[in-house]
Amino acid sequence: MLATADLIDEADQPRRLEESLSRCLGSVPLYRSPAPAPASGPAAGRPALALFPQLPFITKRDIRRDFPRNFLGEDADIEALVEEEVIELERTSGTSEDRTQLLLPWGWWAEQERRALELNPVAAELLTREPAARRVTLNSPSCSGDICYTGVPSRDDRIVGNALFLSLSKYPFLWSEADLARMAAEAREWEPQFLDMDPVYGVVFALYCERHGIRLPSLRFILASYEFVSTVHRRILQRVFEVPVLNLYGSTETGHLLMEDQSGEMRPSLETAFLELVEPDASGVGELVVTTLTNAFMPLIRYRIGDLAERFEHPYGTRYRVHGRAADAFKAGNGRRVTTWQVDQAFAGIEGIAHYQLSELAGGRWILRFVPEGKPPTSPDLELLRQRLRPWLEIGGDLEIQMTEALMPEGSGKFRLGYPNKAPASSGA
Repeated sequence: MLATADLIDEADQPRRLEESLSRCLGSVPLYRSPAPAPASGPAAGRPALALFPQLPFITKRDIRRDFPRNFLGEDADIEALVEEEVIELERTSGTSEDRTQLLLPWGWWAEQERRALELNPVAAELLTREPAARRVTLNSPSCSGDICYTGVPSRDDRIVGNALFLSLSKYPFLWSEADLARMAAEAREWEPQFLDMDPVYGVVFALYCERHGIRLPSLRFILASYEFVSTVHRRILQRVFEVPVLNLYGSTETGHLLMEDQSGEMRPSLETAFLELVEPDASGVGELVVTTLTNAFMPLIRYRIGDLAERFEHPYGTRYRVHGRAADAFKAGNGRRVTTWQVDQAFAGIEGIAHYQLSELAGGRWILRFVPEGKPPTSPDLELLRQRLRPWLEIGGDLEIQMTEALMPEGSGKFRLGYPNKAPASSGA
């Protein structure tokens, strides 16, 4: 078997992990207590890599506890580090938990993002030819790591480097025709090579462009990130803009971890992080656990990111499929987990749906709310959707399907596709 570049990089991951663990376990307060290496016994004196499987998992709660002393120690002058442009202070979006403050090396975000983008040949070709390629970003103003604002900032205020941020509101279904006309005019003037978007925000914008015959001829691809990209979103974006839609997955605290490649699978950014899947179910889907390798100021060891994934071992390298947030997964009647990705497969080939949210209510009731993309789905298509969802979720009671003009986001501005009964749904507008 030939050693592909992926396999060579994967073979080097244990060395990277060992180096990172050796630095962190001896110097980062968060990982000093309890001490990972016992004073005696079979693990005493073993290299850090041998101790890795015994280390506890951490969560956002651990990041928040005694921050930033838990990472930098008692004597660190965080204000001076920021002023000297050594670190950047950021926050998570706050969709699944309270917003969490983060320490990122100066320039780290752009560096790790570029590493991930270069895993896809379409993006890599553009960035090699045009390193300063222009982008338009469409997402919630409240959850962007690069820009945050209130009020009505000018176009110039919404330009950061080579990126133009279009959104002024985290309620895309309430954007007026004037709002969308302003966004389209700014996008055309900016002449972006790619769009960087939250799929819900991007589809509202795309459908406006389609209705008015607006084209972006400079466009080469679309990055779908910030949240799970549904099959209905991908279909609309590809139809309207006629360019590849590339799924980019990660988080503010870990960086971008996976990038969709030419096969449609997700390729890991091996230099950025070491990935584990823990507690896999019978279908091989487990929770993703991340150990970061490039953030020396806030290293995360065995961090439970809160998302579900599936891993595929190919002769040419490891690939992944992202299944959505663990908190958004449903439980079928026999206790079997049904992920966001598995539910989303029911919408393949169904026309007329632009967005949806599936909610499990008390008493065995289910409600599927959807926003039409223009002409709504036909009755036979909706019945087909019922026939697909009922056995997958083992729905014995009522599955009500409601058409609505809007869906409500979380406080972060992101949207959830699934609301299990343990997490009551937001009502549709």
